[in-house]
Amino acid sequence: MQYPLEEKIGEPDLLVGREGEFENFGRWIANIPKRLSKSRVILARRKSGKTSFVQRVFNRLWSEGGEVVPFYIDIPDSKVWHPHLAIRYYRAFASQYISFLERDPSPVASPLSLERIREYGLARSLSLLAEDADSLIQDEGLRRHDQMWETACSAPHRYAAVLKTRFLVIIDEFQNLAAYVYRKEGCEGSPDETIPGSFHSLSESKIAPMLVTGSYVGWLIDIAGKYLEAGRLSEMYMDPYLPPERGLEAVYRYVAHFGEPVTNETAVLVNELCMSDPFFVSCVVQSNFPGRDLTTAEGVADTVDYEITDRRSEMSRTWGEYIRLTLARVNDRHAKMILLHLSKHSDRYWTPDDLGKALPLDIGADEIRRRLNLLVEADMIEWGSSDIQFRGLRDGTLNLILRSRFEQEIGTFSPEPPDLAREFREEIERLRGERDRFRGRLGNLTGKVAEIQLASAFRSRKRFALSDFFNGVGDTARLNIVSSKCRVPLRREDGKLMELDVVAESACGRVVVAEVKKWKTPVGRTVVEDFAEKADIFSGQNPDKTLLPAILSLGGFRRDALRLCQARGIGTAEGIRHF
Repeated sequence: MQYPLEEKIGEPDLLVGREGEFENFGRWIANIPKRLSKSRVILARRKSGKTSFVQRVFNRLWSEGGEVVPFYIDIPDSKVWHPHLAIRYYRAFASQYISFLERDPSPVASPLSLERIREYGLARSLSLLAEDADSLIQDEGLRRHDQMWETACSAPHRYAAVLKTRFLVIIDEFQNLAAYVYRKEGCEGSPDETIPGSFHSLSESKIAPMLVTGSYVGWLIDIAGKYLEAGRLSEMYMDPYLPPERGLEAVYRYVAHFGEPVTNETAVLVNELCMSDPFFVSCVVQSNFPGRDLTTAEGVADTVDYEITDRRSEMSRTWGEYIRLTLARVNDRHAKMILLHLSKHSDRYWTPDDLGKALPLDIGADEIRRRLNLLVEADMIEWGSSDIQFRGLRDGTLNLILRSRFEQEIGTFSPEPPDLAREFREEIERLRGERDRFRGRLGNLTGKVAEIQLASAFRSRKRFALSDFFNGVGDTARLNIVSSKCRVPLRREDGKLMELDVVAESACGRVVVAEVKKWKTPVGRTVVEDFAEKADIFSGQNPDKTLLPAILSLGGFRRDALRLCQARGIGTAEGIRHF
């Protein structure tokens, strides 16, 4: 797979889970050529993985080179003059279309100028490209800015109709069109909040359906209902939290990517305290907490507490910005008290009368209702089945941030600031009492990320013999691992590129090279021969190192393979003995 669109997540392997969402969208995309797919909107709060998801959708479609041409554009939260947006939108669309046709990723990263788009259209007899480029250049000179925007935003649908092809139009952070596009040059005055209305009819296109995202759910729903009419965008909510096993996999991938030492048990603790939220996990793994140590339970608790409570942490700053923007219209003590209460008790719905009885509010039911409505519009709580029922968002991360920010200020819940670090340690003690569940989580995951778990186990143990992990190891030296990496590339003399699953270097000059096979069936002699070749090549390229080769095969070994391992001095194991 290729990645012409640089994904914000960075390393592609860091996108973990979302199998259900990809399967759902796979069926939807498969119906686009049949003109059966209705435009969609993904709704979720910030840092839920929306952008990573839609960018991966783009890259998959581009790599497949099939019947559906993807187009992606993000709408930033920064001011833009109307005609400049039109040119940016069209250049991105035309460049990505040309990139798709030519199988050249460069125009995605560096959009072509209007002049180059025109030249390409003339050279390839694609008159639409040449005509649109001419039109935009002429209309800009004549200050026909509405016509420029019409040319740009309608392009995918027009091209699909004329060229008998299909496009998928992905607009990331769609709601920003209503807040940051200005009619006046220099972005003076007020933004034109009606810009989303440009997509009123285009959102019904079955030949170029839209996929839009938004981080401010209530705001985006309001925009869609006002300018696109209800029902034109099929709504899909994205949960920021992964299933526990996938969250644990995310922990392993992040620590491996950033070289952060963990034990397999503290990996479980990170996942549990971060509630399987990949963004939370990434903040903890990369935390600037001075005493960060993710190899101990105490270190995990302190690092998680820092990310929640210290206003300089990435986690706190990200959520602080979100809270500041969403609470700008309801920034009073009563609203905060209501918000905190609903967040702490999000397992049930509350009416204004219920809240009036449960909280020491000196305002009546009508004022409580007004603040509740504003909190819904601010995406901080949600409605129930009736207009007088309200519930806090079932978002554990948000609840922790709200408690850290508001609990002492409000004073009703506690006159002292919440001691979240103590609560995290209590949670760890509870988890330690469930050792079997610990082992079950690790065992279920081993088949997916065994090489990462093995590398983590090497990093976390002090002064161990390789025979602690593998049978048939003759070298009894105690290893002090200073570097443990996964998927290390290796090039043969003829140029062929190979890969070692785990390479762990000890301070004494010994290097463990391990092959990891996650098959359900036993490995045979061929696997051992291939690994032995890689081990010999590595040894030849590193003559100053003492090589300790080993194979971890979760499905076991055939007899001939086991005999060859014994003859070559290759350690063998069918599971990870030490976590």
